[in-house]
Amino acid sequence: MTVKILLDTDLGSHIDDAVALAYLLAQPEAELLGVTTVSGQSHLRAQMADALCQAAGRDVPILPGVEAPLLVENRQPLAQQALRLADWPHRTSFPRRTAVDFMADQILAHPGEVILLTIGPLTNIALLFALYPETIPALGQLVMMCGVFTPQPDNPWKAEWNALLDPHATEMVYSAPVRVHRSIGLDVTRQVTLSAGEVRERFRHPLLAPVLDFSEVWSHEQDRMFFHDPLAAVSIFDPGVCSFTAGRVAVNSDASAGLLGRTDFDPHAEQRPHEVALAVDPERFFASYFKVFEP
Repeated sequence: MTVKILLDTDLGSHIDDAVALAYLLAQPEAELLGVTTVSGQSHLRAQMADALCQAAGRDVPILPGVEAPLLVENRQPLAQQALRLADWPHRTSFPRRTAVDFMADQILAHPGEVILLTIGPLTNIALLFALYPETIPALGQLVMMCGVFTPQPDNPWKAEWNALLDPHATEMVYSAPVRVHRSIGLDVTRQVTLSAGEVRERFRHPLLAPVLDFSEVWSHEQDRMFFHDPLAAVSIFDPGVCSFTAGRVAVNSDASAGLLGRTDFDPHAEQRPHEVALAVDPERFFASYFKVFEP
């Protein structure tokens, strides 16, 4: 059996989005219904997604989505890695219909079956739930690389990038009563990392060649790759890579109350609609991730 996946991504800024998409394209159990892009220069992000799909020999529907957050300033206006697009065949035009409409159609056509995987800011998803509330009960699972849930005094990461880029959208999505709502946060994803040398050694599969090329353009941490988004993708097919705890996530969307996009997790809440990854098995993750690229 295959698993129906919709991927919403800001591919083109941090390289882990491309690493996650490559995994989904190589995963034989994944039926990738489509890819939607979000954040600044979403058309360039869609072109990068198509370059990966073409490298995999796959024809996957790709739709550019919303480029700006709902209310706050856009802190991610550029898709820096698109500078490498000329190296790889890709489409430059995409369907004129909106990404949100496409996601709604797919979810409603397959009630209870679709897993929506979000690995970017949540603007598209907030609009999906606001414009098509009937998709909320029809969605099988919502799996997100979002948030940070176990802050420590010496932990400099008080909020996670996807959550803070559009904090109002983040709050809307966490308020939606989806049947399964899973979050993989920065506190566990930073535990799955390889050095740049290890990445170049292990990224031998042809599908990972454009990923390596994109990664050379721009990165906050050139000496290491953190597998934030791939961990969320792998957790769908190998749930044992993470240990999940039920609770309630509250999102701060009020600037006067502290850091916008801060995600506070309460495992003792009376109602516990959210499942949050609080532990990860890095060795198991890497085995699962690279297995799909084996001959």
